[in-house]
Amino acid sequence: MGMSSKMRVGIIGGGLMGREAASAFARWFVLEKFPVQVELVAVCDLQDSLLEWFRKVPTVKHFLKDHRQLIALPDVDVVYVAVPHNLHERIYLDVLEAGKDLLAEKPFGIDLAAAQSISDAATRSNRFVRCSSEFPFLPGAQRAIQFAQSGKVGKFLEIRSCFWHSSDLDPSKPVNWKRQNKTCGEIGVMGDLGMHVVHIPLRLGWKPLRVYAQLQKIYNQRPDGKGGMAVCDTWDNALLHTEVKIGDEEVPMRLETKRMAPGETNTWSLEILGTEGGVSFSTKNPKTLWVFDRQKEQIWQRIDLGHQMVFPTITGGIFEAGFPDCFLQMWAAYAAERAGHLDGRFGCVTPAEALASHLLFDAALKSFKEKSVIHLSL
Repeated sequence: MGMSSKMRVGIIGGGLMGREAASAFARWFVLEKFPVQVELVAVCDLQDSLLEWFRKVPTVKHFLKDHRQLIALPDVDVVYVAVPHNLHERIYLDVLEAGKDLLAEKPFGIDLAAAQSISDAATRSNRFVRCSSEFPFLPGAQRAIQFAQSGKVGKFLEIRSCFWHSSDLDPSKPVNWKRQNKTCGEIGVMGDLGMHVVHIPLRLGWKPLRVYAQLQKIYNQRPDGKGGMAVCDTWDNALLHTEVKIGDEEVPMRLETKRMAPGETNTWSLEILGTEGGVSFSTKNPKTLWVFDRQKEQIWQRIDLGHQMVFPTITGGIFEAGFPDCFLQMWAAYAAERAGHLDGRFGCVTPAEALASHLLFDAALKSFKEKSVIHLSL
């Protein structure tokens, strides 16, 4: 597939992530010697106030309320879809049938059946399809990946990958679409946050062999915003205890997704421990990488990180990275891979990885229901 040097994007869903994408494109010129230009040309949302926000973006020519009109536009090459999970399958299939490339929001469908349907459609369409996951593009995450691949770990002892929120600790917080099965899916917090914790393990070839899940629903209802109460039936917290094969060894891997983790605003973390070395990174301290070295005396070393990105930018190397930076890097990875310029660098979630995450989350539901260990073949 030949690529022009310009990638023209349409956004379906002008909420939080849609506006973040527009912001990333507006900063595109900070990428150094990048082979692809990006232009946001069309936006679709049902809310007038959100469409109005995008009028600040000079390149946007189309302001639409029907996603079918957006995907029919000849001047749109790539569509970014950021909508509730129950809308994923229909809209993603429409995008692919219209012959557009797709950056899909996680979790790639409301459940396993939807994910399988989307994955099959992606294969049939031969379009370039990836799923969102930003945090692996932070310098600390990249250093952790390099350490895991370096041979310095020795024999792997354990892996822990987590994403924690705490906003749902407040029982007076009104209900939203992420708190109900009909819009978020029965997998609940795993669908909302799970891609963040499985992206790196799956990319490193660490596929869970089996899972034992502990799931929690803390509040069964919340204010509906209209003076009454609404049912909350998704899972709030999920601990997935798994084993993965690394070399000849089976290694414990714990995956945590929590909407109720006291004190955590939006914390992503990864810890990899071995007999010779280890590495630990958390967005709670985004400039800090901890590296373990087993010498005569055992040492945890603290490394102060700067702005060393997968795709170099004009930003000085001494400065710290934040969410807008890793979001821009994710889009750069998408654009580079689509144009054949990824060159061995870390890329976005593939449809196969997204489907593997759903197989895991589906097994986790079964494990919790049966209070049993479920075997997987990812």
